[in-house]
Amino acid sequence: MLSITEQRMTRLRERMVATETDLVVLGPSSHMKWLADLSPHGDERPVLLIVSQGHAGFLMPALNVDSSRQHTDLPFYPWTDSEGPDDALAALFQASGISEKPSLAIDETMRADFALLVLDALPNARRKFTDDTVGYLRAQKDDSEYQSLRANALINDGAMRAAFAALKPGVTELDIAAVVRAYYAANGATAEFTSVCFGENGAFPHHHTGDRVLGNNEAVLIDIGGRSNGYPSDMTRVAVVGTPPEGFDEVHAVLERAVEAAIAAARPGVAANEVDKAARDVIAEAGYGDFFLHRTGHGLGIDIHEPPYVTATSETILEEGNVFSIEPGIYLAGRFGLRLEEIVILRGNRAEVLSELPRDAYRA
Repeated sequence: MLSITEQRMTRLRERMVATETDLVVLGPSSHMKWLADLSPHGDERPVLLIVSQGHAGFLMPALNVDSSRQHTDLPFYPWTDSEGPDDALAALFQASGISEKPSLAIDETMRADFALLVLDALPNARRKFTDDTVGYLRAQKDDSEYQSLRANALINDGAMRAAFAALKPGVTELDIAAVVRAYYAANGATAEFTSVCFGENGAFPHHHTGDRVLGNNEAVLIDIGGRSNGYPSDMTRVAVVGTPPEGFDEVHAVLERAVEAAIAAARPGVAANEVDKAARDVIAEAGYGDFFLHRTGHGLGIDIHEPPYVTATSETILEEGNVFSIEPGIYLAGRFGLRLEEIVILRGNRAEVLSELPRDAYRA
């Protein structure tokens, strides 16, 4: 049976045929991690994974070869600081068996100097980025990725419950963030982000958790994510301490309807902008359209933000295995902001929610 790495390499080569791509060049990135399960040391020394139909190999600084060998059976083309990478790169290109004018998909996330090294060596190449090869494949999560994302979402459920249980007047945003981080650590995950927003801070979609003290009769927004087994989680829920501020329950109800509408719209074959529209229409019809300040969602995989993006302008056609957030929000400056966020995967012609935590507002 083929390993996951071998399966992904096979899928990539099939996709390269379909897209008429001769060569894929990746730098140290989540693309390389996904394809080869290798995260080599990243500094100014060029590291590249180059894949053609007949060959795959690494350009690798010689001082990193022995360590990297523990994680891959692919051949290395080493170079030393005294030699420089040019000859090793030329040997790797020759082994790849490419034409004089190859169609080249280059990692859009790699360092610019690494990219220029490749482009200078292949001046006649037809260049594009990896969105229709590696990026396209990464957006279609396989079963092992689904299992990791699902398990991590359940850890995140527990972290959110721990955060809710710690809410009381007098605690700070940083106190609640520490509770979340401690829960992750105790359950085999590491914190990726902990955005805790009290009162008016919830109206900042990307608030930086600080020393704001929680008072009575205030709204709380908590957006958290942890990483385990190489994959992150991401979820937003809201709470209220004491009596809800004016408008809280109405806004929460609108967002709940928006989430449900977007989940119902999300299925294979639908354009991403249709999912965004489903959520946005609910909010606009309730009179809060001007207070929904961002896109409806983003893809989730090895990276917390990756394709597909669920925006008003995205014509990306959603496919089986796509994983993305649905997170409409309403932000009332100086008062409070609420957002409800789920991560869904398209499976069996529907959107399956990974979390099991209800979206009801927690009452502290």
